[in-house]
Amino acid sequence: MKYTFRILLVILITSGYQCSTEAQTFEQIQSAPAIKKGLSDDALLDVVQKQTFQYFWDGAEPNSGAGRERYHADNIYPENDKSTVATGATGFGLMAILSGIDRGYVTKQQGLDRLNKILSFLEKADRFHGAWPHWIHGETGKVRPFGKKDNGGDLVETSFVAQALICIKEYYKNGTEAEKSLSNKADELFKGIDFSWYRNGGKNVLYWHWSPDYAWEMNFPVKGYNECLIMYVMAASSPTHTIPAEVYHEGWARNGDIKTNFKVYGHPFTLDYQGQKNSVGPLFWAHYSYLGLNPKGLKDRYADYWENNKNHTLAIHDYCVANPKGFKGYGTNNWGLTASYSVKGYAAHNPQEDFGVISPTAAISSIPYTPKESIKVIRHLYEDLGDKVWGKYGFYDAFSETDNWYPKRYLGIDQGPMVVMIENYRSGLLWKLFMQNQEVKNGLKKLGFESPALNK
Repeated sequence: MKYTFRILLVILITSGYQCSTEAQTFEQIQSAPAIKKGLSDDALLDVVQKQTFQYFWDGAEPNSGAGRERYHADNIYPENDKSTVATGATGFGLMAILSGIDRGYVTKQQGLDRLNKILSFLEKADRFHGAWPHWIHGETGKVRPFGKKDNGGDLVETSFVAQALICIKEYYKNGTEAEKSLSNKADELFKGIDFSWYRNGGKNVLYWHWSPDYAWEMNFPVKGYNECLIMYVMAASSPTHTIPAEVYHEGWARNGDIKTNFKVYGHPFTLDYQGQKNSVGPLFWAHYSYLGLNPKGLKDRYADYWENNKNHTLAIHDYCVANPKGFKGYGTNNWGLTASYSVKGYAAHNPQEDFGVISPTAAISSIPYTPKESIKVIRHLYEDLGDKVWGKYGFYDAFSETDNWYPKRYLGIDQGPMVVMIENYRSGLLWKLFMQNQEVKNGLKKLGFESPALNK
């Protein structure tokens, strides 16, 4: 299973962080805001969105302004590991910052300055045929190996940045001269990603990694279905280093073998969740590729992606409500399985790999798909579990009532989707920005997608 590779490496090397000292609207956050019960649903969402946004503002790596791999409020970190920038978390964070600017959590000038700082860092950071590595030293911009042979380009994590660059380009393209300059900078960074190189000699599939020392030895051709759809969309959309449609259909879609039919708790699926044996994967598969790519009305020959993601969420919800393993706390107001911290170190929680651990990002980032079910979880976590799961950057990454396990720790790749998907639920901002981009429209059409956005 592809996601298992990502998780095993995360187990080997984890990192934590200090707070940014950059000027901001808020004073530097020392503790969680007081819990106020009885808030309206919209007010509650705003509290959660604003506080989670602070992970990427107050909690950013100070030299780069970019998203840290993780933050441990209990101050327990691996040695010399507090300045690691995560490329994927940085991409999610860029989109979170756009939402924070639009919501007035920070001023327009502060937001512009921070985005310029991050993009200037990315300009100078190590790149490998245009792709950033999984981890970057925030103090120097040099690659930090994610594993012995994983010391080069990571095209999946880079694609999470690419979707953010598209959103930044669109947000600022008609603004002041300073804003247009930032828009152009985002555009140039996107154009510099050599997606075609990652075909590994012209094969009709994209490869996850390339290293200047180990070349293609990591040997991970990316095939669906998992969290990586956005990589193929960004590659097809590139105006400088694009891919033909065959790379998507023969590689990602495995010559059509990605298509299947099964049900989980009565919910139908047409995509083969690799390794799951007629079951579904962790819920981040319904989040990472869809922070900018709007699944509403998005279809191709393999799936209706809105129905797929909604059913994925409902299947996880129904599984947790049924609670076949009898874990404490599971129910209609406490559900959600995804990759996160775990009582077993780190795990891609799903119905086949369930250890009694609830990851708040799972239900919260699914709010566009299941608003009523997700709001129940948010209110329960906030009002009932309270300080056990709520800290200065929003809800902690994971917890287990069965094991009385409540670590005060955050992961950037889990914080980002919560901010972005709450914003997409409330206003559709990131979806609108991404889907209005002409290069994205061209890429989607090339791959055979349908979407209401393609007719605008």
